[in-house]
Amino acid sequence: MNAVVLRGTGGIWRARDADGVEYDVSLRGRLKQSDAPKLAVGDDVRLEREARGDTWAIAEILPRRSRLARRAPGGAYGERVVAANVDQVIVVFAAAHPEPNARMLDRFLVIAGANDIPSRIVINKVDLVSGDPLAPFADYARAGYPLHATSVVQRAGLDALHDVLRGRVSAFTGPSGAGKSSLLNAMYPGLSLRVGEISRSVDKGRHTTVGATMHPLPDGGYVMDTPGLREVGLWNLTPAELGHCFIEMRSLAGQCRFRDCRHREEPDCAVLAAVASGAMSAERYDSYRHLFTELEAQAPSW
Repeated sequence: MNAVVLRGTGGIWRARDADGVEYDVSLRGRLKQSDAPKLAVGDDVRLEREARGDTWAIAEILPRRSRLARRAPGGAYGERVVAANVDQVIVVFAAAHPEPNARMLDRFLVIAGANDIPSRIVINKVDLVSGDPLAPFADYARAGYPLHATSVVQRAGLDALHDVLRGRVSAFTGPSGAGKSSLLNAMYPGLSLRVGEISRSVDKGRHTTVGATMHPLPDGGYVMDTPGLREVGLWNLTPAELGHCFIEMRSLAGQCRFRDCRHREEPDCAVLAAVASGAMSAERYDSYRHLFTELEAQAPSW
């Protein structure tokens, strides 16, 4: 029978079948080999009953329709699939405490874009700021990213966010302390996710989620609670592909004089013209240049 992987630890995985029945399963031996695809939360799998008849094992990992991947932690090269078969990425940042970091936000959006997964930006804890909490993020709205302003304390924006999760597989990600688990608990009280405190000394969230976990939603779909990622690495992305990951640059790229334009110093570059005219955010473009340089340093042969 087929099932979807909800979580895993210590070689034992939790899988859920189409009827909502959950099983503790292990991997068949051949799937443990080094050249076999690595199982990830969200994977659709085929289960087979073990010879003893009372346990089940994963016999096959079915083809993925999408994946959210990052470089292995610790600076190592190699892919770590954070989640599979994701329909959308929900990037959660706090309006304050911890202070939002635009460069880090751009990294999350680029990783989703590199995997061709649409993104939404949630600005949480809007009760901690005065004025329009979305004003600092106007460049992202103009670029085309849907924005949500939420507050668990005031229960603001929760219904609108709930509506876009229904019937879809949504990966929640963002820096530690942004309030991802609190948001999910407020919308779906039965999840009972752990919530960490914010360190007063470093203003960064304590890690409370140690691995991706997928939760079925009562009105259809799933949410994935992913670990807070303080250092996000760009995986399997060349400098030439980076522009595709900035959604406001996709249509502009086709208007450049050179097909392989890298949007840096080339003449008749539509992206540079858009930045000069104010049609594209100078801050977003600066982030593009910063990431471009980083990718060049990682793989000079590109």
